[in-house]
Amino acid sequence: MTIERNLRRTVLPNGLIVLTERMDHLRSVAMGVWIKSGSRGEAAETNGISHFVEHMVFKGTRSRSAQLIAREMDSIGGNLDAFTGKETICFNVKSLADHVPIALDVLADLVLNPVFASNDIERERGVILEEIKIDEDNPDVLVQELFTQSFWKGHPLGWPILGTTETVGRMSQNELFDYHGGRFHGGNTTALDRHIAGKGPVTRSVDDGSGFDQQIVHGCNSLDERGRER
Repeated sequence: MTIERNLRRTVLPNGLIVLTERMDHLRSVAMGVWIKSGSRGEAAETNGISHFVEHMVFKGTRSRSAQLIAREMDSIGGNLDAFTGKETICFNVKSLADHVPIALDVLADLVLNPVFASNDIERERGVILEEIKIDEDNPDVLVQELFTQSFWKGHPLGWPILGTTETVGRMSQNELFDYHGGRFHGGNTTALDRHIAGKGPVTRSVDDGSGFDQQIVHGCNSLDERGRER
């Protein structure tokens, strides 16, 4: 038996791709933002910057501290997560359909408005360096990394997603701002929404100009105009 899926693809004027799927049997919403940039697109001297940025966006935005981000998600029983791969960075949130406005606002703010505070950079640098050491002490992970580096020798696909102790150790605030400003824009982003019937915030916002995709569009279009707070 083939189940027909209710999928919709919309490309907004600024290049943002919005994918939505209505799932009638659910009472929850799963939303994600995929940035088409990962370790494959990094320069050798900034290897690991995609993963570094992924960590840093959770440390605070222009309107929310890291604590407030955590409290808002806890208040609705939502789950906020992220991961970095060779070719993408993903930020995703899950919540009950009734709490979509808060979940959307936090997700959009997180992606568009990180502050990259100097003290947070230093703390997170230590966290990532510890992650690198843990991977180096794990035989399974280490063998996979060595194989990948050998197979893709001299190619960015062979570089570790976490970066190296050298590249992470010298990553600067300006480099994080430049990377975020150059990659986190509409033409390089896909938004995905899977939702209950009639509760689709992204689908509805495509139609009436409200909601998540409009926040993304507004933020992406005005990112350069607002400037970067350092």
